[in-house]
Amino acid sequence: MKCFVGIDLGSTTTKAVVMDAEGRSLGHGITNSRSNYDTASKVAKMEAFVSARLTLFRRALDGIDALEGCVDEFVGGIERNFRLELFLEQLQDLRGTCLKTAREPAFIGRRDQLTEALDEIFDRLQLSLAELFAPGAERKSDFFRDLAGAEYMDVGEDIAAASGLSFDSLLNVYDKSIIEVENRPPETALAEKFLAALERVIAEGGIRADMQTVRRVVEEALAIEFEAHYTVGTGYGRVRLPFPKEHIRSEILCHGLGAHLMYPKTRTVLDIGGQDTKGIQVDERGIVANFQMNDRCAAGCGRYLGYIADEMNMGLHELGPMAMKATRTVRINSTCTVFAGAELRDRLALGEKREDIIAGLHRAIILRAMSIISRSGGISDQFTFTGGVAKNEAAVKELRKLVNENYGDVTININPDSIYTGALGAAEFARRAGGAPASH
Repeated sequence: MKCFVGIDLGSTTTKAVVMDAEGRSLGHGITNSRSNYDTASKVAKMEAFVSARLTLFRRALDGIDALEGCVDEFVGGIERNFRLELFLEQLQDLRGTCLKTAREPAFIGRRDQLTEALDEIFDRLQLSLAELFAPGAERKSDFFRDLAGAEYMDVGEDIAAASGLSFDSLLNVYDKSIIEVENRPPETALAEKFLAALERVIAEGGIRADMQTVRRVVEEALAIEFEAHYTVGTGYGRVRLPFPKEHIRSEILCHGLGAHLMYPKTRTVLDIGGQDTKGIQVDERGIVANFQMNDRCAAGCGRYLGYIADEMNMGLHELGPMAMKATRTVRINSTCTVFAGAELRDRLALGEKREDIIAGLHRAIILRAMSIISRSGGISDQFTFTGGVAKNEAAVKELRKLVNENYGDVTININPDSIYTGALGAAEFARRAGGAPASH
């Protein structure tokens, strides 16, 4: 199957979208950006093709009458067990790497203790982390580093305290090892992993169908080969992508086109990324007519929220829900990341509630974004919000309020897959460069 790939290499996450020759999105993938941009691109692309393969499964299984009404559940089970297979493989890699690191000269004199502690940690991790992929389980993140790191810290502290070993030693081993493992993406036979996942789903039961037919359909879908005919890269780190210059497009162009593909009537686009905020005006074809970006620093962008989360000892995903609990909005005078910590501590010292402070921080970010939009030409109906911050409910709440106050009743589009907007636009540029007509 001929397909086209768009990769958006952001400062915090790298996204990829796979599109077919007709302009339909087959799948998307995401990973955390690393210092090794080649690896980040490779992993995001692999994830997008995994997602595309699941799309083929879904299309093929739709034709089985016995699965009517439960295809999504069945394919979801395949994906969940496939993720478990990959995760356990990567966990074994981390275990071996940690044990190898513990034998380095820096840890001489503690090797036996460290080896014993690491074996116990990873024995417990294999059991506890596998439960995150059980039916109905919820995960705070899908990134290997987040899941493995959080559990390693909790288990490691207990084992260090019980054995008399310094927790710092265990932490140093992990910090050195996780970088190596992250930059060595899983080299695995994906088809075999999918088939193993299918057998797990069948063993779990719960869905009645002719499993011989199901196996045949899945195997036929696995036999379809993807041919990446053309790839286009964009994003904050696009100059580091392993593509020739003619395969690179700016973030402005890709986000404008991507928003147009999601919502053809879009005329104004706001993208809040990790390092920058963009206000973009597009015409009826998704072509950029004007734009403005933040200047000098990443104030009021995703990195700013990440810094605040670190200062509050919270996860980034917890900021929005916390701000939604506010009873008042504290006025924040600066969105400068450098001074954010100091102002945050001052507000807490004055007795302000955490949720009220965080609500004020979200308002300050959106106020800055509104200024950028204004300089780009204001908001026209329809308006589309893209980027990772579009998934933050507190940011969306403030945006809706300020747009209504300044521009009246405007249609605001926020797609659940808004973080992939840039990669989607890049994939469409790839499709056009590969000879396909423009999508409408």
